[in-house]
This record gives sequence, C-alpha cells and structure tokens, in this order.
Amino acid sequence: MIVTMKTIIRRGVWLALLLALPGWAMDRITGKSFATRSEIYATNGMAATSQPLATQVALDILKQGGNAIDAAIAANAMLGLVEPTGSGIGGDLFAIVWSAKDKQLYGLNASGRSPKSLTLEILQARGLDYLPPYGPLPVSVPGAVDGWFELHNKFGKLPMKDLLAPAISYGEQGFPVSELIAYYFEKNADRLAQYDGFADVYMPGGATPKTGEIFRNPALANTYRKIATDGRHAFYKGDIARTIADYMRAQDGYLTYEDMAAHTSEWIEPVSVNYRGYDLWELPPNGQGIAAQQILQMLEPHDLAAMGQTSPEYVHLFVEAKKLAFADRARFYADPDFVDVPVQELISKEYNRKRAQLIDLKKAANSVDAGNPNLEHGDTVYLTTADRYGNMVSLIQSNYRGMGSGMTPPGLGFVLQDRGQLFDLTPGRANSYAPGKRPFHTIIPAFVTKDGQPWLSFGVMGGATQPQMHAQIMINLIDFGMNLQEAGDALRIVHSNSSQPTGKTMTDGGYISLESGFPMETRRELGKRGHTIRDSVGIFGGYQAIGRDPQTGVYRGASESRKDGQASGY
Repeated sequence: MIVTMKTIIRRGVWLALLLALPGWAMDRITGKSFATRSEIYATNGMAATSQPLATQVALDILKQGGNAIDAAIAANAMLGLVEPTGSGIGGDLFAIVWSAKDKQLYGLNASGRSPKSLTLEILQARGLDYLPPYGPLPVSVPGAVDGWFELHNKFGKLPMKDLLAPAISYGEQGFPVSELIAYYFEKNADRLAQYDGFADVYMPGGATPKTGEIFRNPALANTYRKIATDGRHAFYKGDIARTIADYMRAQDGYLTYEDMAAHTSEWIEPVSVNYRGYDLWELPPNGQGIAAQQILQMLEPHDLAAMGQTSPEYVHLFVEAKKLAFADRARFYADPDFVDVPVQELISKEYNRKRAQLIDLKKAANSVDAGNPNLEHGDTVYLTTADRYGNMVSLIQSNYRGMGSGMTPPGLGFVLQDRGQLFDLTPGRANSYAPGKRPFHTIIPAFVTKDGQPWLSFGVMGGATQPQMHAQIMINLIDFGMNLQEAGDALRIVHSNSSQPTGKTMTDGGYISLESGFPMETRRELGKRGHTIRDSVGIFGGYQAIGRDPQTGVYRGASESRKDGQASGY
C-alpha cells in the first residue's frame, strides 16, 4: 500500500481534530474512549482522595495495621493541610461506615450548630435578607474534630497520635502544592486576604503558594499535636476553643467558648432507596443526600439506557426530575431537631412517581412547587477508604465556599467555616435561622449495597452539584454500563438556580451547564424545549469511589481527572 504525503496530511488533520475534542483521553485499547485511565484493583486495602499525598498517608496507616476508619481520619487531617481550599478542621464532617464485624452501615452527622447568642432578631435588625458568605456572621461551630473522635472511639484501632503524625510532619517540613489546589488558593485569597490572620497562614511572602512550591503550616501542625495529645477537649474546651472565641469576639462575631464546649455529633441511621436492584444509602437531613434518592425514584420507570447518556431526552428528563426534588429540598430539608422532616415519605417510590407525573417530556418548567409528602403518605473534599477486614468508609468534609468564612484565628493554622450562610432568614420556614440550630448542609457521603453486601463507597464534592452527581454516577454504572473510572470521567449535567433552602424561589427555570463534550444537536434540542444553556467551568464536582466484589473481596477504585486526586491500593 502506497501512502502519499497528501494521505498523511489528511490523516494528520483528522487526528488533530480528534485529539482536540473535549474529554478525549487518547487511544485506549480497552474501555470507554473518554476514560482517563483504568480502574485500580487491590485486595489488602485501598484509598481514594482528592490529593495524592493524602491517599498515600491513608495507605501508610493501613500498612501499619490501622483499619479503614483510621485511614480515613489520617487522610482527612492530611487534606486539611494539603487541600485547605476545600477542607479543614474549621468545618464539618459527615460519614457512612460499613462495619464488617456488624455487617451494617452507621451514619455520622458531625455538623456544628449556630451561635446561641446570635438571634434572628439581631440579623433582621441589621437589615439582612441573607447571611453574608464571609466574615464573622456565617460562622457556626466546627464539627469535624469531634467527628474524628466519634469515628475513632467507635471503630478506630491505632492511637490518634499515630493518625495525625503524618499531617504534623508534613505541616512542619512542608509539601509541594498541586496544580488545582494552587489555582484555588489564589482564587480564595482574592476574597479572604482582607480578614485578620488569613495572609499570615496562607500568603507567606505576600502571595499564595504556586504549583510545585513548598508550603508549610507549622501552626496547623501544632494544633494537630495538641489534639493528638489532649484529645477532642483540646479543641472544644481547651486553649484552641478559647483562641477561637477571643478572635471571634474581636471580629464582632457571635461564636463563643460556650458554643464550642457544648458541641456534640450524632450517630444517625442512613436511609436507602432501591434503584434497579441496588440500594443507595444517604444520610437524612440536615444534609441534601435524599435529593439524589428522589431523583432516581422519579427516573426509574424510564428506559435511560435506550435514551443514551448524551441525548436531549435523557438530559431533559434528568433536569426536570432534579427541579422537582430540589423544590422539596428547599421546603423540607432542615435540622430535624427543630422541624419534623418527612424523610420516609419524601424518598418513597409512591410519592416520587406521583411527583414525576408533573414532568412535561417536551417542555422545561420555569417553576415547580414543593410536594406535600405528609398528605401523599395518606469549593469540599470527599474521600473513601477500605481495609483487608472488609470495613469501608465514605467521608465528606468541608468549610463551604472553598476556604470558608475567612475568619482565621491566630496561631491555629485554619479558617472557620461559613455554613451559616445556608440558613433562611425568613421566619417560620423549615430552615429558618435559630440559635443552636444546624444549617441546611450540602456535603453528603454515599454508599451502595447489593443484596445486603457492600458494593460501592462513593461521593462527589461540589455544593448543590452533589445529589445530581450521586444520581448520575448511579445511572452511569447501572443504566449505561460504565465501570467506576468511566462513571466518574463521563460527561456531566448540572442544573443551577433551583429553589433554595435559603428562601430563593425558581421562577425562570434556572439553567443547565453541560460539559463541553455534549453534542451540539443535544444543546439545540434542549433550547427548543425551553432550557437555558450556560457554559460553566469548575462546577462539575470531584469524584472518588471504591467498589467491592462481594464474592472475592477484591476492591476496585477510581479518582477522576477533574481534581488532583488519586486512588491507590495494595
């Protein structure tokens, strides 16, 4: 066969065009062409986090004889150091644990409450319609550290000092900052550098660390050392709590030592729905996990596999179901200590099938009302770990809005969260602000069982993206036949501007963001159906997953390409 120069040029042009396609992952011999790599497999233990050093720390703990719970705590502490743009001990934590010994799931809600001294009347007197995203007002009690100790007391194996030792060492000696985290360092500093203490920790020499630059946080290392030595009381009743209270008082804030000292986490029962033979487990409110369950219940009667993952029919149906679930989310999801949240009704098949009847398959809805379940009845980090015993942990932890409120108490090395921004300041609603109340929460871990056996621990970080992605990951795996890596790398759909638990009501249908690999034909058809399409960057979340073969016990893991993370095992 004679290959002419003209043929070579023609083939070269086509190759260049192919390689320029969004999401193209070069030529793969196996699997989907868009996957960035294969799944990884191991038998003794596995960890998947959003930063490779944290993954390696988790594996080191497993190799030292620790279990999956120990590894998760160590990895979370490490992430608070190496990825403070999405996590840290100034924030909250939620977890789902599969106990191999008990053969059951446990749920932990380690979210903090609002200051007792801050009332709705004070906020209204300031003329506020919403709590601001930064500064002292949205700060609630940080629950993550107590979450560590609850997990450790119930399931841990190694001493806490061993679990925090790697992060302490890296904090003192330094570590090279990875690419995406360096980007978010700079973005956060644009908003937070104005607040006392922030630049002292995160802008050495006057600027945030760049990609590959060695960054040290000896203040955080010292805080970790106090926690490792003196336990959770060092954080909630000791010098750390006093430093936080003094700083907040100086910033005209309301979080007090008494708020810190009174904090407790709560062990709760995860709730599940069955989707085509697989049980998706989520934690009930004050988080938003059950929204994913509502979406799946509405979609289950449809043949999604026949539609195809990038078809306008599937995208339209998914978005319309999401709007309905989020209308319920806006009205009902809140702290169950303050309101009666009808969880079982909200996630029931009967209720969601009736809700789905409101979907017009040819036209986008501009507004949707919440249902009446009682009448129908009449910038976050995610990590997952697994060990040789069969224990698995699904853990998510965040400061909210990247690095949080900007409130950075002196000498502690971390920023306090701004979760209080998610309260509604209108009286009489489920999520209305009240002293000592947990705000509506976006961070949600997930777990899947099949026939009563652990099948998958996974999560997707990213605000209101999370329940949408939980549902999409399930659909990618079950309907579209993808493996763990493909399910995370696949193109994503995000709908924004639904009605919100903060009181905002959708009146214009919101808008859809599609990753750049979606066909133009799909975009055009969605426009014809009344959807607004808006290009967005960085809102599509970050996914980690560990699956388990119930017959062999072999683990498989995945960490997607949108973050700096890594899945690894041994």
